[in-house]
Amino acid sequence: MCNLYSSKMPHEAMRQLFAVPAARTDLGNMPALPAIYPKYEAPIVTAEDGQRTLVRSHWGFLTPNKSKKTGNWLKPQAWNNTRDDKIRSASLWSDSFTNRWCLIPATAYAEATGRNPATFHWFNVAGAEGFACAGIWKQQRGTVGDTVIDTLVFSMVTTSPNELAAKYHNRMPLILDSDHYDTWLHGDPDDAFELLEPYPADQMQVIGEGVGLREEPD
Repeated sequence: MCNLYSSKMPHEAMRQLFAVPAARTDLGNMPALPAIYPKYEAPIVTAEDGQRTLVRSHWGFLTPNKSKKTGNWLKPQAWNNTRDDKIRSASLWSDSFTNRWCLIPATAYAEATGRNPATFHWFNVAGAEGFACAGIWKQQRGTVGDTVIDTLVFSMVTTSPNELAAKYHNRMPLILDSDHYDTWLHGDPDDAFELLEPYPADQMQVIGEGVGLREEPD
């Protein structure tokens, strides 16, 4: 959790929602994304130099992954979620939380219950064209296992669930109120840490449920 979300906003709508100048939007021909999984490419909003920028990134901080059976290197693991209760203590995330925050544009996210087959439950912010999940990012360079990496990666912050989300999982993405975007992007770590709270349940809704529903429903 969260291992699946969507970002279906058109570029112009995304740019306006997050107040990103056209000259600082670098998404190329990225299409609408009805299903985003770990390691997938997706848009994020950064503010590394004090100005908001929309860029393409990959979901998940990458770590080495070796087969216990053969001892061979496998494809790197992607740590797509950052727990709010470990964000300052875990070495994988602490530096990025201190220095590099981002907004993750989304239109919905999913939780799965059951197995073989799983039922997917899709949530969004009621009445909103899109919303932002809190994230951290870094430029990951070097060799991970035997895979050479040089790419922008991000991880989604998760927190305790609100009353709605708790019916399906014991965690949920940290969804930010628009009034808190600047604090998350430009504040200090103490200010950002104060935002680690579940989004109000009465402002969210379940927009679709179904076995094998692996894309945001229309």
